[in-house]
Amino acid sequence: MGTRVEKLVKWLFSTKAVKVCPQDKPYWYTSGTIGPYYINTHFLYGSEEKANELLNLIDSIKTDKYGCPLKLLELVRENYGRDEIYRGLIDEMYGFITEALPVGDIDYISGGERRDWFFSLILADRLGKPHITLYKDLSAVVSTGKEVEKGMPDLEGKRVLHIADLITEASSYERAWIPAIEALNGKICWSAVVVDRKQGGEEYLRSRDIHLFSMIQVDESLFDHALSLGLINDDQYLLISEYIKNPKESMKKFLLEHPHFLRDALNSDEKTKERATLCLEKNFYNVII
Repeated sequence: MGTRVEKLVKWLFSTKAVKVCPQDKPYWYTSGTIGPYYINTHFLYGSEEKANELLNLIDSIKTDKYGCPLKLLELVRENYGRDEIYRGLIDEMYGFITEALPVGDIDYISGGERRDWFFSLILADRLGKPHITLYKDLSAVVSTGKEVEKGMPDLEGKRVLHIADLITEASSYERAWIPAIEALNGKICWSAVVVDRKQGGEEYLRSRDIHLFSMIQVDESLFDHALSLGLINDDQYLLISEYIKNPKESMKKFLLEHPHFLRDALNSDEKTKERATLCLEKNFYNVII
């Protein structure tokens, strides 16, 4: 097992960035489906509490588009100095990027609102590259470690590395990040992410001639490592393995084998009841209670 992968798996579990359910209690997702794990990569900031505090702070300063990048960089620098896991992750990601990418060919590093900024700003600082702070409204602000450029930059012929915490289907890239950079005449040539959920994002980026580099992928190998490190048990591993092979059929099988699970959810707290009701309305698993 590679040292970098082993460290990353331990950090993902210790911060609850990856959280696995007990074998008989899958999680309810917002979509009304169920599954055996949650992934919140931004918890690698040190903990769920610290990550949520930073998100709340971002929400309070992001309307000041020119002031936000430097304020945020100062905060993540402070956390880098204090938090062992966050510092370890950033150091490993720096090593990963310098080993895997042609750093000399990178003109700018970008990160998108909001969770990308946990990682992109400090890595741009470490790599000595100007950072493009991308907002959901497709506006962009360029900054270095000490100053912010006023006005919209012209990135004619410039090559950009987009850094993100997580990639799923690449919908944010399609909707916002790629168009925002193209509007400035630049080109995202690479993207580096902590976690690739293997849900089509890499294929989409490839279709746009963007090379994806992920530190770890959500597949059986991640949970092989977790099992070998004693972070999950055999029953949890089996549930995850079946889910990865066929999410819909594995959870349908679970519901058929545990008929009380859906009934209990309908009589649970308001959020769980809402998701269970949506599951039945959408008939995701074709089960009758």
